[in-house]
Amino acid sequence: MTNTADLTALSGAEIAAALAAGETTSVEVTQAFLDRIASHDGAIHAYLHVDADGALATAADVDRRRAAGEVLATLAGVPVAVKDLLCTVGQPTTCGSRILDGWVPPYDATVVTRLREAGMPILGKTNLDEFAMGSSTEHSAYGPTRNPWDTDRTPGGSGGGSAAAVSARLAPLAVGTDTGGSIRQPGALTGTVGVKPTYGGVSRQGIVAMASSLDQAGPVTRTVLDAALLHQVMGGHDPLDSTSIDAPVPPVVEAARRGDVAGLRIGVVRELSGEGFQSGVQERFDEAVALLTAAGATVTEVSCPSFAQALATYYLVMPSEVSSNLARFDAMRYGLRSFPEGVDDPSAEQVMAASRDAGFGDEVKRRIILGTYALSSGYYDAYYGSAQKVRALVAADFDAAFAEVDVLMSPTAPTTAFPLGEKLDDPLAMYLQDVATIPANLAGVPGLSLPAGLAEDGLPVGVQFLAPLQADDRLYNAAAALERLLLEQWGGPLAPPEVSR
Repeated sequence: MTNTADLTALSGAEIAAALAAGETTSVEVTQAFLDRIASHDGAIHAYLHVDADGALATAADVDRRRAAGEVLATLAGVPVAVKDLLCTVGQPTTCGSRILDGWVPPYDATVVTRLREAGMPILGKTNLDEFAMGSSTEHSAYGPTRNPWDTDRTPGGSGGGSAAAVSARLAPLAVGTDTGGSIRQPGALTGTVGVKPTYGGVSRQGIVAMASSLDQAGPVTRTVLDAALLHQVMGGHDPLDSTSIDAPVPPVVEAARRGDVAGLRIGVVRELSGEGFQSGVQERFDEAVALLTAAGATVTEVSCPSFAQALATYYLVMPSEVSSNLARFDAMRYGLRSFPEGVDDPSAEQVMAASRDAGFGDEVKRRIILGTYALSSGYYDAYYGSAQKVRALVAADFDAAFAEVDVLMSPTAPTTAFPLGEKLDDPLAMYLQDVATIPANLAGVPGLSLPAGLAEDGLPVGVQFLAPLQADDRLYNAAAALERLLLEQWGGPLAPPEVSR
C-alpha cells in the first residue's frame, strides 16, 4: 500500500490495522500526511508548527521495533496532531498568543508523554483561539484557521485547528481541549467526531490553563472508534494532576465496537433545541432521533431548567479563572518582554503592563477584565458567588435527568459554520455558539459530538450525546450506533471538497 492519497483517507483504526498486517509502514503513513500538509495547509492554516523530522524519527523507530517482533500499542505508528495549548519538548507552545511567541517548553504534558509512549508520531501543533478563548479560531495571533468545507467560513473554536486538520485529512487523529465546547463545537462545524471526557478523566498536567475547573483534553477524529482508541491512550490517573480521577478509563473502545442502542433510554433536552437553532440543524437532529428510535432506543423529552442560565454562569466562572491563571504571564520569567515607550528606567510593573498590552489580544484582555471585576471586593458574592450557586443547580439538573435516562441528546451547535468575521464585533453572538455545550463543562460530565449530515446550506451538522460522570462508555455506545445507521443511509462517510494552495 504505497498510494499516499489512500493512506490519508484511512481512519486511525484502519491505519493501525494496515501497520499491524505489514501492508505499509509508519514512515510511509507519516510522510503521506506530511506531504498533504505541505500541499493543502496553505489554504486551511490548521497548523502553527509542523515537526516533520521528529514525526519521521518516531515513525522509523516504531517500524524498527515492529520489524524486531516487539509487541506495540494499538495506535503505534499512527500520526497525531496536538493542539498548541499542550506543552511539547522540542516544539514551540504558543497557545496562539504573541506573549508566548517562540517559547519551547522544557517538559511534555502528560497527554503528550502518553502519545509518545504509545509510539504515535506527533505531526505538529494546531491552531487555536488565543489561550483557547473563542468559538471560531479567529482570535489566534497567527491568523485564523479556515473550514475545509468552505474556506470563507470558520471551523469553530477554540480548537478549530485540530478539527480542520482531521476534517481535511491533514492528520488522522488530533488532540484538543474543551473548556466550554472547544472540541465538540468545531467538531460539529467541520464534520468530525469530538469528545470531552469526564472532568479529571484525562490529565491536565502540562496543558496551559485557561479555566482550571472547566478545561478538559479530549480526542478529535473522523470516526467514533478512532476517538475511543485515542481516548484510551490519553486517559487514566496521573499523580501529577491533583484533579485526576484515580480510576480506570471506562471501557470506551469496547463500547465503540458494540454500538447497540436497543433498550437504551435517551433524553432529548428541551432547553437545547427548537427556537434559536437553524432549521437544517434541527431537521438533522430530528432525523437522528428517529433513527435511534427505530433501532430500539426509548426516546423521551426531559427538562433541565437551569441550563437556561448556564451560558451566563459560564461567562462569570470562566473569566474569573482566566484572570487568575493568566497572571503568570508577567514578562519576568518567559515569553514576550516589551518596554514602555518614553520611559528610561521602567519599573517591573511598567514592563509587565507594556508586555501584556503587546502580547495579549482583545478577547483575552476582555475576559481578564471581566474576571477581575467579578472577583473584586464588593462584587465577589454578587457575581462569582452567585454563578457558583447556579453551577450547582446545573449539576443537579443533570443528576435528575440521569435518574430517568441513560444519556442525553441535543444538537451540538445552534448553527452551521458561520462566515469569517461575521461575529468578531459581537462577542455575545460568538458566545451563543457554545450554548448547547457549556452545561457539560459546568457539571464535569462527558460529551461527544458526531456528524449528523448536512444542513440546507450544504455544511455539516453535529449531534451531541451527554452521559453521567465516569460513564463515558455510554457516549461511545450510543454514538457508534448512530454513526453506523447514518453511514448506511449515506453509503459512506461525508467528506469536504478538496482544497489546496
